[in-house]
Amino acid sequence: MHRRRRTALSVSAALLCAAPFLAACGSDAHPGAAAVVGGQRIAVSSVQAQVKDVRTAQAGSANAADLVKNTGQLGRAKLHTLIFDQVLARAADDAGIKVSRKEIQDARKSWIQQAGSEEKVEQTLLQQNGIAPSQIDDFAREQVLVSKLASQLGVDPTSQAGNKQLLTVLSDASKKLKIDVNPRYGEWNNQQVALDNAKAPWITQVTKEPQPAAQAGA
Repeated sequence: MHRRRRTALSVSAALLCAAPFLAACGSDAHPGAAAVVGGQRIAVSSVQAQVKDVRTAQAGSANAADLVKNTGQLGRAKLHTLIFDQVLARAADDAGIKVSRKEIQDARKSWIQQAGSEEKVEQTLLQQNGIAPSQIDDFAREQVLVSKLASQLGVDPTSQAGNKQLLTVLSDASKKLKIDVNPRYGEWNNQQVALDNAKAPWITQVTKEPQPAAQAGA
């Protein structure tokens, strides 16, 4: 979470690894694990499934080749997202924050209203954030959690000061989880709450609240 990116669907997460996909085999201590977060394994197969969903969605797009080309770190970025989600969940739990199914649905409805259709939301998320339709609910949950956490802290996450305060809270949660990443994917940075060497130009950052297609095409 460094700079605010102006995208149609602003978020707080990192994204994905394409061709060729890193067939991480896990360390001796955690065979088959892409990472261990809070003592819980994130299996390589889980990362692969995330990548497959995105690749399948991209294959159905008119500009499939460009989408694949522009998401060349898909596996690493998807692992980042899976880890970040757990860090965010820990920070929210520590703060007593919960997200209801209705809040997730409301976020999606808001995006659809701004975009004009659900299809447009799906296209924007896929093209700009590397998110498959099957992953939108998780994305919406993340957005709502970030918004509620920022609200409880009384900060504006789009400001430099607010972003710094959010990062501090997330960094504390990250340290508590004792994150261990398979070195084939990189190394987790508690200070930046990010998977080192997994950043790409199209990875977005935390913003004030979910704001999808209102800026589409901007």
